[in-house]
Parts: sequence; structure tokens; C-alpha cells
Amino acid sequence: MLRIGITGGIGSGKSVACRMFAVLNVPVYDADSRAKWVMANDLVLRQALQEAFGPEAFDASGQPNRTYLAQVVFKDPEQLARLNSLVHPRVGHDFEQWAQTQQAAGAIYVIKEAALLYESGSYQQLDKIITVFAPQPVRQARVLRRDPHRTPDDILAIIGKQMSEEEKLSRADYVLRNDDKHLLIPQVLELDRQFRSL
Repeated sequence: MLRIGITGGIGSGKSVACRMFAVLNVPVYDADSRAKWVMANDLVLRQALQEAFGPEAFDASGQPNRTYLAQVVFKDPEQLARLNSLVHPRVGHDFEQWAQTQQAAGAIYVIKEAALLYESGSYQQLDKIITVFAPQPVRQARVLRRDPHRTPDDILAIIGKQMSEEEKLSRADYVLRNDDKHLLIPQVLELDRQFRSL
């Protein structure tokens, strides 16, 4: 079974592409959503987070205190690296178990969607990588429409923390152009055809 990663900068449309793959009955693992679940439910990770960041890492209901953790790591690269070094391996373990379940169910290939595919090292678990590309002005406009609480400066700050589009493109095996000039559906259908024939 092929394991395909899909990544792209904020506003590139990687989630839209993943919904298209899902319509084609391709199992999709959303690493960002699963990371939240793993942080709340993985006992090994919970203990490590409490040891690293104190009991405030979880709220009274036992859920990760995302506001507190964000405040701790946002302006401290060392603390951010510490958080990622705890969370990413456990998410990788969760993906591995999920992928094995999908393989046992007969999946030909699966998709792992992750904004930080390269930064987390999780690309090493995958056979091929797709980058969803859109120019920065298009991405900014999309995020402003989608998240009206964000400012243009907020979006630029997020983009500044992500791997450059140039590097993502140079490392990708496939590129989906979601720039409002190329139709996305035919590109996804072509990749699906290729993956099913590999």
C-alpha cells in the first residue's frame, strides 16, 4: 500500500484537495486534527507534556490547554522545539497504526495531510509527497475570507514560520496547482489514476 503525503502552506488548499481524494474513497489522515486527539488521549504523551510544561498543560476537563501551550512556545523556539519533539513522534506512531488498519481493510493507497510534513520528519514514513501550491497573494486572500478574525500581519507571521514554497516545491514528487488558473479536480483525478496503477 502506498503512503502519500500532502502538504502546502496556509491557504494553499491542501484540505480541499484531501476532500477530493476522500470522495474517491481514499482514506485520509489529517495530522493536525489527529495531533489534538493524540495530545488528549495518548497517556505517554500526556505524562511527557505535564512533565515538560507543568500541570497547566491540561485544563480542568483534562483537555490540552492549547492557549497556555501556545503562550509558552509562541515566542520561544526552544520550547516550541521541545513541544514538537514530544508530539510529532506520538502522532507518527498513531499514523502508523492507522495506516496498518487501512492496509488490512484493502486500501490501495492512503493520504497523510500535514502542514509540517517536512519539519516534523514525518515525510520519512511516506512513499511520495504532493505539494499543493498557490501564490502568496492568493493564499492570503483565501485565509482572510476563511478566518475573518486574522489580520494580514497574522497571516504573514504564519507564512514566515513555514517552510518556503520554493523548498516544498523542490522536494515534492507531485505538485497540485491550486492558483485559481488551473482546475484542481482534473489534477486530483490524474494523480488518483497514477497511484492506483503503481
